[in-house]
Amino acid sequence: MRTLLVRVAAGLTLALISPLALANGWNMPTGVTALSREIYSLHMTIFWICVAIGVVVFGVMFYSLFRYRRSKGAKASNFHEHTGVEVLWTAVPLLILVAMAVPATATLKNMYDASDADIDIMVTGQQWRWRYEYLGEDIAYTSNLSTPREQISGESEKAENYLLEVDEPLVLPVDTKVRLLLTSDDVIHSWWVPDLAVKQDAIPGFVNENWVRIEEPGIYRGQCAELCGKDHAFMPVVVEAVEQDDYETWLAERKEAAEQEAMGVDREWELAELMERGEQVYGSICASCHQADGSGSPPAFPALAGNTEMLDDVDWHIETVINGVSGSAMPAFRSTLNPVEIAAVVTYERNAWGNDAGDTVQPSEIVEMLEE
Repeated sequence: MRTLLVRVAAGLTLALISPLALANGWNMPTGVTALSREIYSLHMTIFWICVAIGVVVFGVMFYSLFRYRRSKGAKASNFHEHTGVEVLWTAVPLLILVAMAVPATATLKNMYDASDADIDIMVTGQQWRWRYEYLGEDIAYTSNLSTPREQISGESEKAENYLLEVDEPLVLPVDTKVRLLLTSDDVIHSWWVPDLAVKQDAIPGFVNENWVRIEEPGIYRGQCAELCGKDHAFMPVVVEAVEQDDYETWLAERKEAAEQEAMGVDREWELAELMERGEQVYGSICASCHQADGSGSPPAFPALAGNTEMLDDVDWHIETVINGVSGSAMPAFRSTLNPVEIAAVVTYERNAWGNDAGDTVQPSEIVEMLEE
């Protein structure tokens, strides 16, 4: 009985704060997909059922406390069993549960039906970023937090979308069923975008499945919803929904850029070119752990500025970036960065912050090491 009263009290409390919650945006969003609206409708249906139960139970309870109080001379009845009452309080909750289970089951079936998708995208969680691979299109890129470090450290005013900005959003066409295949390279992450009604765990060694069909163009933001390490709060999700023509244009531009990047493997890069490109890669991939000035966060993330082990052995430096360090927080970047990016970031680390190796690492060298 105590458990029942606690649950009913919780339902009544929600009912009492509902107008305030709705006015302040505390309720879950309606969303921009048919599935999100279906989930919202189910949520509100169950909510009002709980409200009705709370009103009835508490109404009977308070009426009984007032009407049959001791000061009025009321005396408690003495009875042990009543078959009719026991059947009633068993049958009524059962019927209520069945009434809730029917629409809930239909919605769950719809949520897990990712069949007949038009586009398949592999979403890989990495500490602390997302990698998107458009299967069948030879397009893959990493989406990193782009909120300036000055805002995070409090040196400048926080923007409207503080910690919800990325350098490369996930671009999707509207009115198209997109299947999302989610996994992780390190720990458990969770890809969550409230407006799309998608929240799916990304688990190492497993591939989970979800889907989305966005009806309205726009930008929709979310976050990793699973505590995944020190920069968990800096792992946003941004989805940009565009019209089909705009999506095809974007797809063509990405393919052209990928081809240009592949062509860069065969040419000799100047130090200045590698430093410029390496600074970009380092800022988006490495700075969150090793800091923008290369000072690191020892002992988990060693300093790169003045790191003699790194400067004295270029092969070890490259292998560490390619294969990571087993048993540490340093991941392997062989599948995350292309040869040009690896060559550029290694060159940058060897010649930035007072490091004066003076050498360059060419993309062709990276290709050879990847093929070994």
